[in-house]
Amino acid sequence: MFEDQQRDAVEAFMKADAEFRRLYQHHRELDSKVHDAEIGVLPIDDATLLGMKKEKLYAKEKLQRMWDTRTPRIN
Repeated sequence: MFEDQQRDAVEAFMKADAEFRRLYQHHRELDSKVHDAEIGVLPIDDATLLGMKKEKLYAKEKLQRMWDTRTPRIN
């Protein structure tokens, strides 16, 4: 996520906005768990995996909205 953004800008925004930082870290944690479940390392049922994917997508969308509307612009 935010691969096309300057790493420094993302890190600066995380330092400036605790909610963005918390949500970013939560998204990364979900991404890791979803990946582990998909490759069979984390045994979970399909309903739980689907719920995690939905939560991950919600977090990603919220992060993107926060990024798009951040003020002041950190670039």
